[in-house]
Amino acid sequence: MSESESPNAKVLKGGEFVIKNAATDSIFAPSEVSDEQSMIRKSCLDFVLNDVQPRGQKLENQLDLLKKSAELGLLGAHIPEQYGGIELDSNTNTMILEELGKGGGSFDTSFAAHTGIGMLPILYYGTEDQKKKYLPAMCDGSLIGAYCLTEPGSGSDALAAKTKAVLSPDGNHYLLSGQKMWISNAGFAGVFIVFAKIDGEHFTAFIVDRESEGLTFGEEEDKLGIKGSSTRQVFFENVKVPKENLLGEVGKGHLIAFAVLNIGRFKLAAMCMGGAKYSTEMSVKYANERNQFGKPIASFGAIKYKLSEQVIRIYALESAVYRTSHLMQEMRSQLIGEGMDYATSLQEAAEEYAIECAILKVYGSEVLDYVVDELLQIYGGYGYSEEYKPAGIYRDTRINRIYEGTNEINRLLMINMLMKKAMRGELDLTGPAWEVQKELTGMPSFKSPQGVLAEEEQAVSHMKKVFLLTSGAAVKYQMDGKHDLKNEQMILTNIADILLDTYVAESLLLRIKKEFSESESEVSTAILSTYLSDAQNRIAKNANDALSSFAKGDELKIMKMGVQRFSKYPTPNVRNNRTLIAQKMTEANAYCF
Repeated sequence: MSESESPNAKVLKGGEFVIKNAATDSIFAPSEVSDEQSMIRKSCLDFVLNDVQPRGQKLENQLDLLKKSAELGLLGAHIPEQYGGIELDSNTNTMILEELGKGGGSFDTSFAAHTGIGMLPILYYGTEDQKKKYLPAMCDGSLIGAYCLTEPGSGSDALAAKTKAVLSPDGNHYLLSGQKMWISNAGFAGVFIVFAKIDGEHFTAFIVDRESEGLTFGEEEDKLGIKGSSTRQVFFENVKVPKENLLGEVGKGHLIAFAVLNIGRFKLAAMCMGGAKYSTEMSVKYANERNQFGKPIASFGAIKYKLSEQVIRIYALESAVYRTSHLMQEMRSQLIGEGMDYATSLQEAAEEYAIECAILKVYGSEVLDYVVDELLQIYGGYGYSEEYKPAGIYRDTRINRIYEGTNEINRLLMINMLMKKAMRGELDLTGPAWEVQKELTGMPSFKSPQGVLAEEEQAVSHMKKVFLLTSGAAVKYQMDGKHDLKNEQMILTNIADILLDTYVAESLLLRIKKEFSESESEVSTAILSTYLSDAQNRIAKNANDALSSFAKGDELKIMKMGVQRFSKYPTPNVRNNRTLIAQKMTEANAYCF
């Protein structure tokens, strides 16, 4: 399916979900997959099962597997045809990433580093000559990319980099000197996106070829996980880089770094989703096979809880991932219809939904961590043995909370980006926050919501009100000079987690409303009601923790009463819900949702 085939529809802008309700027809539900998408998904899964899973954990196999993925068109699925790609739409690319996520951490890292932070800087910011020179070879796998940003003294604070670039006296090339670390694909990459400060001041990106004189490499890092991926230090000693290999504009390297990380965060979440589904299938198969006290451990309540919770979190993650994928696709279709080229539309859409991408990166990596931790627990002692798969999966998945920006940084980023949108006038948070404040002074309605999923719709609406109440109060205290919010990371983290739970909860609700059928209503409602109940409790705690950090006396009491007022979703029978969900999965002996 090409991008132009996607319907043009007006959709919510990035971050607008906190103040507006989305229509069900504005999201993509996984059940809507087309025949073409099904064929692509199956082809990708066959590659994962037959090639990646058996061989993807070995360093010596990475190049061969990347070339095989190129033959399937996977390396260029997001690249325009004129540069050797096949420019598939966002939802199809998301399906590819989901299936690749089932292959294991090492090859996933190699693939993502190449197709994301390796290729996209050139696609987004390269000159026409740069794109024609590098992208076709990167699509066919004959040239692999790497991304050199992190240094020993600059991780999350990328702009603290010390690698320098000095223009040569004849003005024909730059001399790069410095050190980069944790560089994925460094052992076999042929081209590097390198960030350096021109004259020690102007943060700028460069395209550096591997054969450049003065470019050397450290040994392969001995890592906790993803041991089959290549991770080395890269050293630059007066490396001569032709002037025409400067990428983008002088002093604008930060724009490149941030732009590629937006879509990188989304891709990571999609891969985490696939990995979580695969791990859950391992969980249920083992739980059905393993007998204790004369019956399968899958029949025990403690195991049913683990299996059902895996399903609930994955199903919610999947809903949010495909919602965001569809948002980006719809925006790209609109921009392309207005005359924008494919590559720029890709960048603009990722930038527009940078908040949602940050949410997904955090939630996706933490869902996968939970699922894999419980996978190992279900395996028990066997899970701790290197003879069985869970031990390696456990080590591999831990990196996801660190790269593409740590989850701590992403939590701060999502709030920072939302507030900047409000300050620029792109998003009206003040008006809705003030309406919530006024609502607290009025009499509450005692009418029960009527209709299918009406209580669930009200619960999500109330989650947004709790976010507006809490964030609005925090901003007001800053404006009153009572604290500097940007330095209050614990409060910001509380607010970020409210934002995350709200987005995921609404995504889950929208999906179930769209896919609702009588035959599946019992199970889907069990998933939704259990997630909403748990999310409501988390949101209330985060709101109360944040408010108690700066408010006092009657003001605090009123606001906490407001949180309680907006936390009225009735607690379902979670035991019955989890039993129903677990039973469906154990009967199918697979992830079947």
